[in-house]
Amino acid sequence: MGDEKLLYFEDFPPGSVLEFGAYPVTKDEIVAFAAAFDPQPVHLDEKAAQHSMLGGLSASGWHTCAILMRLNCDGYLNITDGRGAPGIDEVKWLKPVRPGMTLGVRAEVLAARVSQSRPSIGLVQFRFDVHDQDGVAVMTQTNFVMIGRRGQDSAPVLPAKVEATSGTLTFDAPDQMPAYSQIEIGKRIVLGTRKFPEDEVLAFAQLFDPQPFHVDHAAARSGPFGALAASGWHTAANWMRTLVDSRKRCVDAAVARGEKPPEFGPSPGFANLRWLKPVYAGDAITFDTTPLEKRVTSRPGWGLVRSKNAGVNQHGVRVFEFESSAFWKMD
Repeated sequence: MGDEKLLYFEDFPPGSVLEFGAYPVTKDEIVAFAAAFDPQPVHLDEKAAQHSMLGGLSASGWHTCAILMRLNCDGYLNITDGRGAPGIDEVKWLKPVRPGMTLGVRAEVLAARVSQSRPSIGLVQFRFDVHDQDGVAVMTQTNFVMIGRRGQDSAPVLPAKVEATSGTLTFDAPDQMPAYSQIEIGKRIVLGTRKFPEDEVLAFAQLFDPQPFHVDHAAARSGPFGALAASGWHTAANWMRTLVDSRKRCVDAAVARGEKPPEFGPSPGFANLRWLKPVYAGDAITFDTTPLEKRVTSRPGWGLVRSKNAGVNQHGVRVFEFESSAFWKMD
């Protein structure tokens, strides 16, 4: 790239540590993010949140991930020849993030290697510890970041025309979020479809992921995706929105039938998240979830459900997947 002010793969040896960030978390931002992507009462309403498992108003876990992304951009990534990230190995939400907290980051390089398939870039594995103003950890995240090697050009991945995979896309999600006792292991549940208009792609990225290929058309054309692409965290946040909307449809339908609706709790984290293909401005992604197992927990009356989740674009191409766990009220 020719700009020696940038950091490159060689500048992140294993064992190196970066510390940065002082992000003030406000009630208004917690509520605004939740209203857009995770409209559960625990993130929207102080009184309702007091009676929840989290014991008070708290940020969506996806909001905390997005804040970490913003801190990374401001702390080191936007002076680095960053080429995106293939996914997230693991996230653990350790403590609720409350209004009034100030979040910072400790980033440790765990490993670094040159890509075998694209030797002009390297893969750097980070462990990010997000902490509050008292140094108490609220979240950990482990993942690889793709970074260009010094003195070598990284060719962009140009958008490709794709053919639909076999099967039919489902765009209307039925009211099928079951009660705990009715969960069928291995049965795919279609959650719904979310569109990615250009203005929303830009707005999310400007707030939380202002890397050039997410916020600037010209930079995006020469970047790793070949065109303006949504932040991976925007994709993940939209998955969460379709899940919450599907749950609400199910709850409303149960109430209309005079039945006791299912009740859902928070998630302790997720693993094996993969951004398989870019989500471009204008795409429409259909999201789903498939229960893999359920088990009784030490918390009375609550089970834990582990699921595989995915998103498929309008061409039938899978663009996103991850595994999650969530508390589910036993009936």
